[in-house]
Amino acid sequence: MKPKEFFEYMKKNGAEMMDLKFVDMLGTWQHCSFPIDTLDESVFEEGLGFDGSSIRGWQSIHMSDMLAVPDPDTACMDPFFAKPTVSVIADIVDPVTREKYSRDPRNVAKKAETYLKKSGVADMAYFGPELEFFIFDEVRFEQNQHKGYYEIDSVEGAWNSARFEEPNLGYKPSFKGGYFPVSPTDTYHDLRGEMVCEMRKVGIEVEAHHHEVATAGQSEIDMKFKPLLRMADQVMWHKYICKNVAKRHGKTVTFMPKPIFQDNGSGMHTHFSLWKNGKPLFAGSGYAGLSDLALHAIGGILKHAPAILAFAAPTTNSYRRLVPGFEAPVNLCMSARNRSAAIRIPMYSKNPKAKRLEFRCPDPSCNPYLTFAAILMAALDGIENKLDPGKPLDRDIYEMDTEELKDVPKTPGSLEEAIDALEKDRDFLAKGGVFSQDLLDAWISWKREKELDEIRQRPHPYEFHLYYDN
Repeated sequence: MKPKEFFEYMKKNGAEMMDLKFVDMLGTWQHCSFPIDTLDESVFEEGLGFDGSSIRGWQSIHMSDMLAVPDPDTACMDPFFAKPTVSVIADIVDPVTREKYSRDPRNVAKKAETYLKKSGVADMAYFGPELEFFIFDEVRFEQNQHKGYYEIDSVEGAWNSARFEEPNLGYKPSFKGGYFPVSPTDTYHDLRGEMVCEMRKVGIEVEAHHHEVATAGQSEIDMKFKPLLRMADQVMWHKYICKNVAKRHGKTVTFMPKPIFQDNGSGMHTHFSLWKNGKPLFAGSGYAGLSDLALHAIGGILKHAPAILAFAAPTTNSYRRLVPGFEAPVNLCMSARNRSAAIRIPMYSKNPKAKRLEFRCPDPSCNPYLTFAAILMAALDGIENKLDPGKPLDRDIYEMDTEELKDVPKTPGSLEEAIDALEKDRDFLAKGGVFSQDLLDAWISWKREKELDEIRQRPHPYEFHLYYDN
């Protein structure tokens, strides 16, 4: 869409406002709205100013001025404003140098796509993430000098099977019993359907939606695979839509990976493939019908997985999900069909166009632009260096003992370990200037100072159970 077409689109839809959205370093949308009569086509060149020092992980106050330059190709009608409003996603530019901002995640995604084409390996990287999330009726939490707690509730929660509900009809998915039930046990079919309809309005192709394994409204909505940048934009819309549709109905949605103790967490299983000249590159005659190129790509992802997870599982809560012996894949190996391996090769179809890998460690708290770019860069490093993915693990991992698994590498056990891994293993990300050293340093510093140190200083409620009377 050209700038002139953008204004024609606004007029056609009766829009009086443009809502400008951009993503901060950690993966949250920020926005500001502008009346249409304050704008002209020059905004797509000159951009709109804002305070970069007020955005997490970005500018110091003495260098706070930044520009947000809207991308007209992202224009669509925002479904959540009372007045007709066109939403557009922006790229961030330095107002002095006019260079694209190194800490803008969308810029990183664009550079990754450019690097892929320059490599000659492929010209298209497709991503298909499966976002899981919880729909709750209420959440309360507080942390101060003398109090620390959280409390969540859901009409679907298994813990409410005996609650007085005038009447309680008993349709509550059990712990780990929420996968694919029909109504009335699945009480959120219509709510998810409304989310899907809103996604389709903004151009997202949805493949399926369903209840997920956990109790208390865990759900999943899957999008059809798209190129890296476009899919990262769609992930932002996915989360925005789910949260706002839920709020319409007095519900709340969280993409936090592990909000419920002793039940499944929310992952973001990420399907990935490379194509060139319209042809898939991952189909071949090797293990699970993979090409050598695909196997080398897997080798790269497995080698760099600890560093990737600093972006793909970026919260301290992520490692409440990535725990050995439970549902999340912590063994860095590949397998056909086996969902307990970090990389699964789906075997649903023999069509070469369907051949892909599924990286199962990421979760939906991540910044999709940085996560997808990191996965791509690791795969390209594996292809360039012909990295061996190792032997596949086609057994039930949960039936194997410690001795049998001792030689299988594991995911980091904490965010701190993942950040340490990123600090040591970052060169593959910096190739072609895709991830700048400035961004990597800023990410590491933020995670250590603003998250790890803050969590480390606070007593945990369970510590009172363990130690109060010692």
